[in-house]
Amino acid sequence: MSALPTTGREWHLVARPQGWPTPADFALREAPVAEPGEGQVLVRNIHFSVDPYMRGRMSTAKSYVEPFELDKPMQGGAVGEVIASNAEGFEVGDHVLHFLGWRQYATVNAKSAVKVDPEAAPLSTYLGVLGMPGLTAYAGLLRVADFKEGDAVFVSGAAGAVGGQVGQIAKLKGASRVIGSAGSDEKVKVLLEEYGFDAAFNYKNGPVKDQLKEAAPDGIDVYFDNVGGDHLEAAIAALNLHGRIAVCGMISQYNATEPTPAPRNLAQIIAKRFRMEGLLVGDHYDLQPKFVEEVSAWVRSGELKYRETFVEGIENGVEAFLGLLRGENTGKMVVSLPA
Repeated sequence: MSALPTTGREWHLVARPQGWPTPADFALREAPVAEPGEGQVLVRNIHFSVDPYMRGRMSTAKSYVEPFELDKPMQGGAVGEVIASNAEGFEVGDHVLHFLGWRQYATVNAKSAVKVDPEAAPLSTYLGVLGMPGLTAYAGLLRVADFKEGDAVFVSGAAGAVGGQVGQIAKLKGASRVIGSAGSDEKVKVLLEEYGFDAAFNYKNGPVKDQLKEAAPDGIDVYFDNVGGDHLEAAIAALNLHGRIAVCGMISQYNATEPTPAPRNLAQIIAKRFRMEGLLVGDHYDLQPKFVEEVSAWVRSGELKYRETFVEGIENGVEAFLGLLRGENTGKMVVSLPA
């Protein structure tokens, strides 16, 4: 048996960003690796996730989750291989999903780890299409937005890990029309040619309101919001009577230092009687078994496509996160750690 590592590198938040985060707000540090105690496993991380919600955890503003602590390792979804176990039911060589990402090695409480099968699906998919982003899309569309067959659906940030899945699930469930927005012509091409959206537009090519009106001349019944701001305002304008809005994220506002004006037409909620509800995936884990069963079958059959953007090396973890905020990913952004 090879000796266990005694140290490993991990990313710490060292300053709370004001506006856009910069590399100076983070530090990659060498830290001791603890041997697993009773009920724990030591995991060599293979992939870890970077996600938009992590920007909120870099602030001390009151929120639904505790902020990252300064000068301590950040957290996030990760998959890896068990290299030492002191927990019943876990053996060396098992692969697990856990929440101690942003580091090479993690000493994890076994109760917080879930075994995953690399033979059933690539390990990275447990962070994306079959993981938290996938469940967010599934629960947000089908439960929060109360999607019904025949609905016309608009998804912002549609080339991201969540948005791309929302649009495809809507198509598979019988949407009359699915429209997506993205930040480049290349991403728009993916939405149309690969994901099967009926219409898509590059929001940088003109006012969102005008492009959405052209793409959805008969209006929309559901808006899945990943962006906020002008996208939300445009969606409200296009929404049909008794429409529904599921608010998953507002990435356009995460780094704003001044209040953003849009949406300026929220008063339409009265005349249109639409419903708008925020979405936290943690409220919907009761759907996990049904989600995995249904979505994994679509993935295996090829009916549901997914993209992943990989960044290699822990030293590039922060750049992967900043790239995510800049919209440089198509599909799930994943940091891979070579053995």
